[in-house]
Amino acid sequence: MESRLEAYKIPLSAPHFDAQSIENIKQLLQSTSFDWNNLFAFEQEFAAHIGISYATAVNSGTAALHLALLVLGIGQGDEVMVSNFTFCASVNPILYVGAKPILVGSEAKSWNLDPNILEDVLIQKQKTGKLPKALILVHLYGQSADVDTIKSICDKYGVFLIEDAAEALGASYKGQHSGTKGDVGIFSFNTNKMLTTTGGGMLVSENATYIQKAAKLATQAREKQPFYHHEEVGYNYQLSNLLAGLGRGQLQYVEERVAKRREIFNQYQTALSPFKGIVFMPEAPWGRHSRWLTCLTIDPEETKADCNEIRLHLQKQGIESRRLWKPMHLQPVFNQFETYQMGIEEDLFEKGICLPSGSGLTEEEVTVVIHHILEALT
Repeated sequence: MESRLEAYKIPLSAPHFDAQSIENIKQLLQSTSFDWNNLFAFEQEFAAHIGISYATAVNSGTAALHLALLVLGIGQGDEVMVSNFTFCASVNPILYVGAKPILVGSEAKSWNLDPNILEDVLIQKQKTGKLPKALILVHLYGQSADVDTIKSICDKYGVFLIEDAAEALGASYKGQHSGTKGDVGIFSFNTNKMLTTTGGGMLVSENATYIQKAAKLATQAREKQPFYHHEEVGYNYQLSNLLAGLGRGQLQYVEERVAKRREIFNQYQTALSPFKGIVFMPEAPWGRHSRWLTCLTIDPEETKADCNEIRLHLQKQGIESRRLWKPMHLQPVFNQFETYQMGIEEDLFEKGICLPSGSGLTEEEVTVVIHHILEALT
């Protein structure tokens, strides 16, 4: 069995800490007072960076998504649509609040949620007299979904739009940052993300009430009293002041990190796209793909090795790669829920792989990865 702690010489997406982030941590550790000014500054600076009015920092993207559902009033017996091709963290919070997931399939041109399938779901649900309360729209692997089209459908049927931009910091849609056009948006600062606080997340919105409510719930729902007074259930979700220091130092480097990951993608694409049967994740016409991870599909009928054989070959060389997400309707924990899809995500899962993409990788390291892929293909 593969260990989750296995060390790789070339990891998939290692954290990349700059000098400013490290200096921020040093100053905080040397401080005699751990006030919360650093955290509040991180929230303000992050909101300014992505061009939105309000943000609250929490200890994971999953916590942010849970809070998003709570502040929108979604609970027991409600239905929430969610992208089928994603990580389980996009779906789990729906169950936390007692709601029911409806899994919605992908389109080929972006690998993200298909607006046509979405509208079909809502037409069918409208006939039953009960519409879903919200859609969790995932921006996959650093690429924005077709937000305007999807938002117009949600607005037509009175459905809240939650943008799950956990994988998409640095991506854009028609010139705007991904995660900023829905009712609320969430981001992740997990270890492998474009910006990392080693763990953490952010909930953002143009609605101040949503963010104020989320910030309260994230701090055990304490009321504004000179003593601890609680009138509702809260959570211990607030990001630590120390980790906020890591995040603040990295904000100024996000564009630089996106540029580096796009360079890495180009290096892979130049070397591997001439091979018949290899197709890279497309960049949709509506925005910039951050290339958080370089993803491609390998057709086993046209190549010497399939994606899993290549993954195992790289692993033997100390190189980490990863299969594409296994669709949620194929996961035993979710397979009883309604699913609407055309099979695109199943095909991506069977043929797809993610290659090392961290912004700290050197050109030589990427060349080594390519060399070992070519070994498997030729």
